[in-house]
Amino acid sequence: MQKRINIIVLESSAIIYEGLCKLMCNPAFDFNFHFANNLNELNQLNIRYNADLVIINPLLIQNMGKEFHAIQKEYNKTCWLALIYSHFDHQLLSIFDGLISINDTAFEINLIIKKNLLIENTSSNQPTQSESLSEREIDVLKLVVNGNANKEIADKLNISINTVISHRKNISQKTGIKSVSGLTIYAVVNNYISVDNM
Repeated sequence: MQKRINIIVLESSAIIYEGLCKLMCNPAFDFNFHFANNLNELNQLNIRYNADLVIINPLLIQNMGKEFHAIQKEYNKTCWLALIYSHFDHQLLSIFDGLISINDTAFEINLIIKKNLLIENTSSNQPTQSESLSEREIDVLKLVVNGNANKEIADKLNISINTVISHRKNISQKTGIKSVSGLTIYAVVNNYISVDNM
């Protein structure tokens, strides 16, 4: 029997909350979602459900650092993810365990949650993560997420553009991620790049 995973989403938009819940629905996990409008509601829900994961719109805690840190400290086994859909200060984002972008696919979101909660995905219809990236693929990945075009990557690594394209194709196949925003999150989650260096 699967362990029920309690997730609290602190977000002012019901539409974004509903969309996120839809994207995160996965038969491999038993997710139980709860909606909070503010930090006080988040705290009350956490007392009641002892959340495994909290997803927060950073705008809602931007000027409440002290209160948020107190809740984070009290629930130190909870995983805290930021839901990003505008530009935020890196210092604010550094207090989170991970980041979810509003543009992420369902696969990318589930990958981030799986990595942050350290849970196994037993669903056979999800791409597997059996192959790890080579050192050269990691080099290419870092340059891709830093906004370099194929020619710039080729010049910096002293390889041909065709080789860059081949590496990018391999990265997409191995990770199951095609978007640059998704690859950025993948690179942060796997410690290939730091949020501070972005």
